[in-house]
Order: sequence, then structure tokens, then C-alpha cells
Amino acid sequence: MPTRVSAVALSESDKQQLREWASAHGTPQQVALRCRMVLAAAAGQSDNSVAQECKINRKTVMLWRARFAHQGLPSLWEIAPGRGRKATYGPEKIQSLIATTLQCQPQGRTQWSCRSLAQRMGISKSTVNNIWRSHNLQPHGVKTFKLSRDAHFLEKLTDVVGLYLNPPEKAIVLCVDEKSQIQALDRTQPGLPMKQGRCGTMTHDYQRNGTTTLLAALELAQGQVVGECYQRHRHQEFLKFLRRLDEEFPSQVPLHLLMDNYGTHKKPRSVPG
Repeated sequence: MPTRVSAVALSESDKQQLREWASAHGTPQQVALRCRMVLAAAAGQSDNSVAQECKINRKTVMLWRARFAHQGLPSLWEIAPGRGRKATYGPEKIQSLIATTLQCQPQGRTQWSCRSLAQRMGISKSTVNNIWRSHNLQPHGVKTFKLSRDAHFLEKLTDVVGLYLNPPEKAIVLCVDEKSQIQALDRTQPGLPMKQGRCGTMTHDYQRNGTTTLLAALELAQGQVVGECYQRHRHQEFLKFLRRLDEEFPSQVPLHLLMDNYGTHKKPRSVPG
């Protein structure tokens, strides 16, 4: 005569948690199945009836009944050691592929592709792609950089970043820059405006009116822009623009300017002989 299996003891909070996991859309199917098995066992059903209801093997029901009795709710989400799909390639193979990607270049090319490296390593291109993505490797991507030769670069960098991150109180900060050699172009005839049934028109040819230089200053706090165009780009024009800034911000508040190392900014002050 078969022995009667005792029901799994569950509190009301555990039952509510198991029902939420079993019905949630984000719960993995294997975890939802284990929740239904435990709930059926808590209702007093035998291992055979639970196995028939869940359409699984009776030994699986016995396994999870015992595991839940010893480890509780967290055991339903755990994966036993040694289970799951085994890795096709070991860490040595993966490390060799990464070292080849970082330290070698294919003959006659600038960087590796998935297919060329897969042929070199004797694996599939999808495996190379997966390893690259898992290690955030992008051989096709290139970033440019420039190292400053200024002996006082660190001090200047600290001052500039400090003005952005911690602007001074009762002061105005302006970011000044210029765009030179702007093509001043104009169409040979005026364009026709858009109207019903016809889009706007313009001539395909244009005439050149020389070049212009734009000097502009951005006031960081309010986003105000002060700009001026000049025909030439010399230190004289830059001084004119600075005088324009004095007119735009005439108060006694200190004025901080952020500029680059362009030649027009570093004209030495003439000293009378």
C-alpha cells in the first residue's frame, strides 16, 4: 500500500508569493512550473497527481518537494551546479582571441573583421561576434585624441572645468570662439515663396560674395549669444569684439572668458620704444 506523502507547509505570505511568481509574465517558465508544483503539494496532492497535473516526471516533483522543504522560496530560482549548457570554448581560447584582437593586425588590413578572425582562430564568426560584444570590443571603431604640449595644461584645465561645474557667484562667464572662412553665398535670383499646390523655389546656381568671420560669445547662465561678423580675422577684429562685450556687459560684475589658444588671442601687447 503506498505511503501517504505529507503536504508541504506554507504560510499565507509564501502562498501569495508563489501565486504572483506563477502568474507574472516576467517569470521564467521553469520557475513558474516549480511554483505550481509546490502549490499543488501544499494542497495535499500526491507526487503522482502533481506529476500528472503538471505533465512532468514524478521524480522531478519529489526533487523539488525535498529541495523546497530544506531551502525555501529562494531555491526555486537557483540553478544546480553542473546544470545548463556547457561552454564550447574554454577561457584559454577566449583569452587567445581577445589577445589576437588587441595586439595583432591582419595582413594588408587595418583591423580584424568577424570573418577574418574566425578563419584565423578556427571558430565561427558568430562566436567571434559574441565574444567581442561580451568584452565590449569594437575593432572597426576609431576614436581620435590629441595630447596637449602646454606645460600649464593641468592648471588651465582645472580653471575651465571649475567654471562650468562651480561657477563663481556674482560673476559672468562667457565662452568665446570664432568661425573663420565662412562662405558668403547667395542665390542669383530671389526664391519664390511656398503657396498652395507649389513648394518654395530657388535657383540651382549661386554667386560668391567672399568670406566672413564670425566671432561669438555664449553666456552660460541664460544662454545669451553675442555675435559679430568681420571681413578679416586678426587681433584687431578680436579686440573690437572684446570692446563689444564690454558694451553688452557694462556692469561692475567680474567677467570670465573661456577661449582656446588661437593666434589672434595671443598677440603681444605693443610696448612704445
